[in-house]
Amino acid sequence: MKALYYRTYGSSDVLEYDELLRPAPGPGQILVKVAGTAFNPVDAGIRGGYLSEVYDIEFPHSPGIDLAGTIAELGEDVEGWNVGDAVVAMLPLDADGAAAEYVLAPAGVLAAAPNSVALVDAAALPVTGLTAWQSLFDIAGLTAGQTILINGASGAVGGYAIQLAKEAGAVVTATAKPRDAERLRGYGADRLVDYLDYTASPLTVEGAPFDVVLNLVGTSPEQTAALLGVVADGGFHVGTMTAGPDRTEREVRTQRVFVRPDAAQLAHLVDRVDAGRLRIDVADRRPLAQGAAVHEDSDAGRLHGKTVLVPGSE
Repeated sequence: MKALYYRTYGSSDVLEYDELLRPAPGPGQILVKVAGTAFNPVDAGIRGGYLSEVYDIEFPHSPGIDLAGTIAELGEDVEGWNVGDAVVAMLPLDADGAAAEYVLAPAGVLAAAPNSVALVDAAALPVTGLTAWQSLFDIAGLTAGQTILINGASGAVGGYAIQLAKEAGAVVTATAKPRDAERLRGYGADRLVDYLDYTASPLTVEGAPFDVVLNLVGTSPEQTAALLGVVADGGFHVGTMTAGPDRTEREVRTQRVFVRPDAAQLAHLVDRVDAGRLRIDVADRRPLAQGAAVHEDSDAGRLHGKTVLVPGSE
């Protein structure tokens, strides 16, 4: 089978596109024919070796923890699935990924794919959708009537977070570039902020204080402290790249989210997609053979929106 892979840590230059042996499912595993895998920054982080102390991978290693595809073969002891079923999943971060024509997946991470969108586009849901869900509800416990500031809302996690927070009954303020304003209003953002002046003391944001601040960008300790200043007493700062200090004033809680596979949560997200309550947006679909170029574009800051890699489309 054709696959994107690397034999050593490094820049996008270490990525190869060539033949690898098609894997066979063991007990509890399912072989999936890949329709698409979405690029995520963590793919580049693992490839660069920055997470080698956290995730112990084997070489050659294929990236791509987002998966959409159809079941090709069932391993022993797998129940509840059939060959030909359309599925989505977030794959374990230390396992081979879906940047290949076929990939093995633990049966327990799979959810039925949405029926209302193209299967290839469903690859843009698992990782970023689960990140938004776990940040808002598992960590921050967001409820109806609360206020939330989503900092850096233009990306895929931000888009899902706006939609999920709004559906939960929260009042949503989002920071975003003007080019994304119309899209984020379409997601349901109540208020948009173009620019945060972290140098202001204190930081001023319309709508503050917020019960929850979801920080989706990397911020310095000083910038993070400024964001904590707009969190209400007893509120929550959740970061995907920055956690915040261990101790804070006013009983403000801080935590960094590390997304995990969760088939039940993913199934809930799929239900929302099929009910028209959660929108999947894909910015670009590119052949899997261009995977190294996608990684290079990400490293250079040239990716905007969700890019899906498609096997067999060269």
